[in-house]
Amino acid sequence: MKRVILTLTLAVAPISLQAAEFDVEIHNPTRGLYYTPLLVTAHPPAVSLFEAGDVASSELQAMAEGGDIAPLVTVLDSAGATTVANPAAGLLAPGATTMATIDTNNATANTQLSIVAMLLPTNDGFLALNSLTVPTQPGTYTYNLNAYDAGTEANDELRGSGTPGQAGMPVPPPLDPVLGTNGIGAASAAEGYVHIHRGNLGDTDTTGGNSDIVSTLHRWLNPVTRVTVTVK
Repeated sequence: MKRVILTLTLAVAPISLQAAEFDVEIHNPTRGLYYTPLLVTAHPPAVSLFEAGDVASSELQAMAEGGDIAPLVTVLDSAGATTVANPAAGLLAPGATTMATIDTNNATANTQLSIVAMLLPTNDGFLALNSLTVPTQPGTYTYNLNAYDAGTEANDELRGSGTPGQAGMPVPPPLDPVLGTNGIGAASAAEGYVHIHRGNLGDTDTTGGNSDIVSTLHRWLNPVTRVTVTVK
């Protein structure tokens, strides 16, 4: 199920059979969320990074729990996808924007666009555009993306590890000084399937409470990402 909000502005031009080259701008409009390295890929219709309601693959789990996109890149490369990995060269901070250019001239079967990255601070939350058919007519297209929960880790909202299967949230340097400590845990069980993320709960107790997430800074509602695709 596609869960995006679409607005578009089209230039007047002949319709082509395939958008061979297009730019993808990714903007982080949130107050306090960081994106781990982004994965931007054009791929064949038979490829899908995940399906809502299904169990997450190990490759998706690695990305959603620790921001590791390498396993997904390996799968996409084997399928002949055209991929740009980590266009922001690291974390994408709140309010920041990055750009990727996709050229499918030598891979005309790559008609679907997908984008994923882990959201921090979360246990296994990630932003996603999943198998969007790339517009064929030149123009500018804007999509607001929801966040998903991989369902592979309990949303305990505690400091911890980004290793798949280990509890807790990875804490990169920008988040270390603004997260709380000594929380007892906001949840105790993983959901077991990919679904729309509930959002962070957090609390205002920075030295205890249920969560290490600070609710006044890190709570959010969908959508969490704005993507602008420019077809040339």
